[in-house]
Amino acid sequence: MSEGNDTHVLIVGGGFAGVAAAKGLAGKQGVRVTLLDRNGYHQFQPLLYQVATAELTPDDIAFDLEAIFGDQANVEVRNGNVVSVDPETRTVTLADESEIEGDVVVLAAGSQPNFFHTPGAEEFSFPLYSLDDAKRVRTRVLQLFQDASTNPGLVENGALNFVVVGAGATGVESAGALAELAHNVMPHVYKHLAIAGSRVILVDLGHAVLAPFSDEAHAYTAKQLQRRGVEIKLGVSAKEIAADHVTLSDGTTIKTHLTLWGGGLMAAPIGARSGVTQGRGGRIDVQPDLTVEGFPEVYALGDFANIPVGGENELPQLGSVAQQSGSWAAENILAGIQGKPGRPFHYHDKGIMAMIGRKAAVAEVGEHRHELHGRIAFAAWLGVHAQLLANAGVEVKAFLAWADEFYVRPHHRSAELLDPANIDTPRIDWSAS
Repeated sequence: MSEGNDTHVLIVGGGFAGVAAAKGLAGKQGVRVTLLDRNGYHQFQPLLYQVATAELTPDDIAFDLEAIFGDQANVEVRNGNVVSVDPETRTVTLADESEIEGDVVVLAAGSQPNFFHTPGAEEFSFPLYSLDDAKRVRTRVLQLFQDASTNPGLVENGALNFVVVGAGATGVESAGALAELAHNVMPHVYKHLAIAGSRVILVDLGHAVLAPFSDEAHAYTAKQLQRRGVEIKLGVSAKEIAADHVTLSDGTTIKTHLTLWGGGLMAAPIGARSGVTQGRGGRIDVQPDLTVEGFPEVYALGDFANIPVGGENELPQLGSVAQQSGSWAAENILAGIQGKPGRPFHYHDKGIMAMIGRKAAVAEVGEHRHELHGRIAFAAWLGVHAQLLANAGVEVKAFLAWADEFYVRPHHRSAELLDPANIDTPRIDWSAS
């Protein structure tokens, strides 16, 4: 409820969109903000795959929300798992059954993997859409190499085969990083292990890697991946995933104990319990001003929303879309407090980009998609992501230092970052293979 005459804004989710909305309202007169996030930290999603492949630690990409907003008296950060939303009363219900009511609700709860009803995918694959996911992948990778080192016969059982489903940015970046880890880093950690037996297989039903990019980018990316030892299988899908293998739609079976899922996104679970109709991908359809039709005090942002961009098109699930939509929503909320109408969202397109591996990246920059490869593409990638961090109120100096070192340091130095003894439970049950 409102305190005095202040408008109480409830923001669900501390990702790019939620943090940007909170920052846009921080310090403003006549408004107080409650930012709800189940983890209490802002995770820098573009680098999840770097945590998963042990290039970065989890602490490198998790930023405490209390620290970000600690000097903003009108912003309260609360750890809370929101399980449902009532748009009529603008009330959210938490997992402990407590309720919080606001004058405006901003739904920025993010995404979850979409397994497209693939048998075994939800149970046995390893998605990569949260910091917990990244830590789980990292643990499994270290387990596999350590176990194969102890018992080299496990290599024939698929211990060092890594299957990546989905050739979008998540899949491509993960496949490239896994290949470099397996072929260039791990030989310095396990000098006696036959790393040559390791395989990284990238699978996609489409007929190009990084499908939204140009044909030239497709060719460049495929060449760079193959140069790193990635096997690319296009035009086939993962038909069934098990604990120890993947069966493809062409009948091929690949022994593996790590299937990384990059096959698609859908809205976070509260989308189904938000009291409004879900659109494509389980996301909430919004109007041009980012509000939900019929509920002018409810906004949906970022990966949680289908944001129109003209005709029947929708903006992609990108960090820059999320960040800009959060800032725009904050402006519209402030306008509403002043009795003014909100403005239709206008996205400033910075392009699309992906990092394939060390010294290899591809970018199509700006609305006219000027194409860049190699070091200059990496620089573009770096600039966009540094801006995302800065906009979230996070110090970028360490990020820039990491990026510079990542690009130039020898592979063997990455081995120094690994701690093979730091293996979490549960262990792999090889007897079932």
